[in-house]
Amino acid sequence: MIRTLNQMVETVRSASIKYRIAVAWAQDPNTITALQRAVNEGFIEAILVGNPQEISKTCKTENIDESLFSVIAAADAISACAIAVELVKNGHADIVMKGLVSTDIFLKAVMEKEKGLMIPGAVLSYVGAIQIPAYNKLLFITDPAVIPYPTLTQKVSMANYAIEMAERFGLSRPKIALIASSEKTGKHFSSSDDYTAMKEMVTKGAIRDCIMDGPLDLFLACDKNSVEIKGIETPVDGEADILLFPSLESCNPFYKALMLFAGGELGGLIRGTQKPVVVMSRSESQISKYYCIALSCLMV
Repeated sequence: MIRTLNQMVETVRSASIKYRIAVAWAQDPNTITALQRAVNEGFIEAILVGNPQEISKTCKTENIDESLFSVIAAADAISACAIAVELVKNGHADIVMKGLVSTDIFLKAVMEKEKGLMIPGAVLSYVGAIQIPAYNKLLFITDPAVIPYPTLTQKVSMANYAIEMAERFGLSRPKIALIASSEKTGKHFSSSDDYTAMKEMVTKGAIRDCIMDGPLDLFLACDKNSVEIKGIETPVDGEADILLFPSLESCNPFYKALMLFAGGELGGLIRGTQKPVVVMSRSESQISKYYCIALSCLMV
């Protein structure tokens, strides 16, 4: 079982497979330095789509050999996204990644009906694997980036995507906590009915094999001490592998707080696409972008 992001990288490296990644508007230092590391470690060939002058300038500033990359000129961020997605769509690259461009512009190209990368009928969502010093294993979260207020159908897809990713890390029957502010149900908690339905779906095989419970607060999901203190019986038992949040507004601040205040690092991907799609905040660290690149190789 892969328990850390570095172990995940080592698994990718040991496979001795080199994947091609097309990066849209690829001219910021954190993206280029993350790509340099992945190229040097032998699991990536990088195609930078953007402003060649800006790419060259960043490479010189960061003391990076520009010849490590292929460069394709694009007039602006919108055309860079279209070109990068097209490279993957046509089989000239295996992975597409967002560079110094806003997420909405990038995802518009990914979701374009004829030229995009969506699986027909699929739900677009985001799953991240976070490494936190205070937790004894990786914690998978969904959805911090795409779906503002997921419906029951979308929550089912979110759960299946997260379980599938956890399985790639060697987890069989991962423990998934359906997160709320409390373990109590009722009319004031809008996800209660959805969570009840999802637990029934697990028993019927409509959701991939897992141990699921909820609603649970974060203490019951991730702290065995709190389970004992509260006296709540839950099969998750304070050892969650996956946290499924009821809204983007709850999940996004949670993940950013872990990154900013708790020394967390993230590897994450968009799911529901034909090929891996790497979407990171423009301010994300070089190491987290590197982990996302490695994760995309694991999930090809």
